[in-house]
Amino acid sequence: MSALASLMWRDLRLALRQSGDVLLAVLFFILGAALFPFAVGPEPNLLLRLGPGLIWVMALLSVLLSLDRLFAPDHEDGTLDLLLLAPVPLEGIVLARILAHWLASGGPLILATPLLAIFFGVPAHALPVLLGSLLLGTLALSALGALGAALTLGARRAGVLVPLLVLPLYIPVLIFGAGAVDAVLTGLAARPHLLLLAAVLLLSLPLAALAGAAALRQAAE
Repeated sequence: MSALASLMWRDLRLALRQSGDVLLAVLFFILGAALFPFAVGPEPNLLLRLGPGLIWVMALLSVLLSLDRLFAPDHEDGTLDLLLLAPVPLEGIVLARILAHWLASGGPLILATPLLAIFFGVPAHALPVLLGSLLLGTLALSALGALGAALTLGARRAGVLVPLLVLPLYIPVLIFGAGAVDAVLTGLAARPHLLLLAAVLLLSLPLAALAGAAALRQAAE
C-alpha cells in the first residue's frame, strides 16, 4: 500500500511540475463555458437552464485534454517496463495513476466551478449538488479515460483514437451528473442521479484497473 501511495505521490508531483498544463485545462474549462452566453444570449433564465449542462460538458472536455499524459510518457521513456517489474500489482499502479490524474485535473476544475456557477446564476442551494456530482463524475471520467489511454497506448494516431473510444463511455456520467443539478433546479430529488453516478464510478474503477493493466502488459510486449 505504501508503495502505491508513493507512486501516486510521484505521479502527482510530476503533474504539478507541469503546472502550465493544469492551468491551461482550467482556463479552457472557464473560457469555453464563458463563450456560450455570446452564442445563446445573456437572458438569465436561459443561462440558468443551460448552465449546469454546459459546465459538465466543459469539465468532460477539459479532462479529455489531459488523457494523453496518463501512460504515453512512461511508455516512451521506458518507465512502463520498470513498473511492470515492480513488486506491486499493475492493477494497483493503474488505480494510483487514476487517482493522481484526478487530483491534478478534476480537483482544479471543481475548485473553479463556483466561479462558473455564479456566472450562470446557479442558486446557492444547487451548488453543493453540482460540486458533489463533479466530485463523483470527474473521478469516473479519469478512470474511463485511463482505460482508453491504456487501450490505445503505442497505437498510431492515439491522440485521435482516445476521444473516439472514451466519449461514448462518458455519456452516462454526463447524463447523471447534469441530471442531478437539473433535478434540484426543478424541485426534484438529486439523490437518484447521484446514486447512479456513484454506481458508474464503482464500476469504472475496477474495470479500468483490470482492463487497463492488461492493455499495458500488451503494449509493453
